[in-house]
Amino acid sequence: MKFTAKLLMAATLFSAACGPTTSTKQKDMKKVVGIEISNMDKHEVPGNNFYEYANGGWLQKNPIPAEYSRYGNFAILGKKNQKEIKSIIEDAAKKSDLAIGSPEQQIRDFYKSGMDTVLIEKLGMDPILPMLEQVNDIDNKADLVDMQAYLNMNGAFPLFGVFSSQDDKNSTQVIANLSQGGLGLPDRDYYTKDDERTKKIRAAYLQYIQNMFVLTGDTKEIAANKAKSIMNIETTLAKASMTMLERRDPNATYNIKSLKEIAKEVPEYDFTRYFKDLKIKQVERINVRQPKFFIGMGKMFNSTSLKDLKTYFAWNIINENAGKLSKKFVDETFHFYSTTLSGVSKMRPRWKRIISSTNGNLGNPVGKLYVAKYFPAESKKQMIALVSNLRLALKESIENLDWMCAETKAKAEEKLAAINLKVGYPNIWIDYSSVVIEPNSYVQNTWNCAAFSYRRNLDKIGKPVDREEWGMNPQTVNAYYNPNMNEIVFPAAILQPPFFDPKADDAVNYGAIGVIIGHEMTHGFDDQGRLYDKEGNLHNWWTKEDAKKFKEKTQLLVKEYNNYVVLDSLHINGELTLGENIADNGGLFISYAALQKSYEQNGPAKDVDGLSSDQRFLLSYAQVWRQHIRPKALMRNLQEDVHSPGIARVNVGVANLPWWYSAFNVTPKDSLYIAPKDRAKIW
Repeated sequence: MKFTAKLLMAATLFSAACGPTTSTKQKDMKKVVGIEISNMDKHEVPGNNFYEYANGGWLQKNPIPAEYSRYGNFAILGKKNQKEIKSIIEDAAKKSDLAIGSPEQQIRDFYKSGMDTVLIEKLGMDPILPMLEQVNDIDNKADLVDMQAYLNMNGAFPLFGVFSSQDDKNSTQVIANLSQGGLGLPDRDYYTKDDERTKKIRAAYLQYIQNMFVLTGDTKEIAANKAKSIMNIETTLAKASMTMLERRDPNATYNIKSLKEIAKEVPEYDFTRYFKDLKIKQVERINVRQPKFFIGMGKMFNSTSLKDLKTYFAWNIINENAGKLSKKFVDETFHFYSTTLSGVSKMRPRWKRIISSTNGNLGNPVGKLYVAKYFPAESKKQMIALVSNLRLALKESIENLDWMCAETKAKAEEKLAAINLKVGYPNIWIDYSSVVIEPNSYVQNTWNCAAFSYRRNLDKIGKPVDREEWGMNPQTVNAYYNPNMNEIVFPAAILQPPFFDPKADDAVNYGAIGVIIGHEMTHGFDDQGRLYDKEGNLHNWWTKEDAKKFKEKTQLLVKEYNNYVVLDSLHINGELTLGENIADNGGLFISYAALQKSYEQNGPAKDVDGLSSDQRFLLSYAQVWRQHIRPKALMRNLQEDVHSPGIARVNVGVANLPWWYSAFNVTPKDSLYIAPKDRAKIW
């Protein structure tokens, strides 16, 4: 699940039920709704690899398609969403009297423009030529400031980014944020690490830049020189940047300054002019999220030649838009970002890519039509009931903690009670009617959408927070917790099998969506979320002793995940993934406790065709996280993602649960076994 800090703005012995005959298997598959027994691998020992035991059959029957870097339930539901959105577009295409600015007109014509490959091939790089010419005509560094603001409004962000978000220490207000950026590689470590894999990626990136400039008409020699200058600039920016781990500390990324103070600290770049270009008027409270980066960026801006800076700006235009241009540009960017970085050998069909682009650019209008056609209202009611049970279970868990004092417990319970719930879709839809979308202007359509979204974001600065707003579209297969809002959000698209199945029994639903609910709730009390109070303010409400005990308990999880090898000798970074690992751990304990309460209310747990409720709960959880992932994508995951890989979310997750050991007869002889004193339980 995605932890949304800014919105922000993603884991032995056979039991009695383990060896059924073929006829019994068929019976199980019919009755145990949500537990796909044929997708298990009964030859695997649960205590050695529970992930494989629960999912081995599925993994064997469902090899990863060539067009995916990872393939599991999120991708499968994503494919389903694509077909449903395509159906919405096809419905709109049948209508000839659509009002200009209506959701149907916009998504129909956006999709049509992206599918017009004849025109796109004819245009080649023409759509970006005016931008490139503007950069080429610049004769002083001061004018690059204006160019940066212009590019920001069209979806490109050289050097750094500026955006609005809630003030971490006054969550009722929205302020401007300056954030590090300007890199073409996914993370700063790709520029700073010297292992063989990273050096090969840097070399491939350098070649990619060169190839792109050749496509724009440069000779190989000129393109190679441009690539070197761009790499020098980006490496300088990377070395000044915070690491991902450093950015997980919200106190380290909270640095309020006025525009005058920023201008004094970074005199080399005219931020006054830049903010004026973007029409940002509230400049007395700006959060400079990485102060050292901006000092380094300013020095680089001053010492780098105008020629090289112009080349860097041109590169940002080309790289940001390459996937929207003619085939030769699309192929080149796919080869680097998908094949080299993630191991994907085949590009998705054009229609799928343009569905994704339509969804990404017009997410709210698409969502409005998606909900009307595909989201059953009953699912929302059932989710509200589930959340209520999970909230009660977490409350009781807090009350029974033996390591937290009464004072901190009271504050924790207040925060829990204040968590707001959003399910399905927003009460108020964003009005996109002013966005001009035409059937023959694909690149311009994407710029129009970018300008609308970015203008809307910047216009929030200096205004009160809109607590009705959503940070995800309803057709997104995900969920999130936002600490500034103190809210948990479950979009419509995740409320379907295998995450949530109205036909499944409680054990199955609590093992899947129940754990996800508990996961998002626990984010309010993980190593980052716990630093925010019930109002969403960055405020220490913990006693010093309790904060110390919390950190000591989390170190068990850090150790467990640090020691988990997922590829050759590559380990998970337990510190980087700590927030998500805490949330998984809490989600499992809390959802299981809520399940027991449901049995108290509705009658005792029963076996279903030989599977106990505990087994169904655990298998349901494990089957949610099944996925294939390519080695290159897994390497990226370990370096860039705050989530642990699915196999670890399952195997480490269940190994901390006392009832897993009894449900599957796990003993000290099994490789996943953890001694009771070493098992992690925080919430």
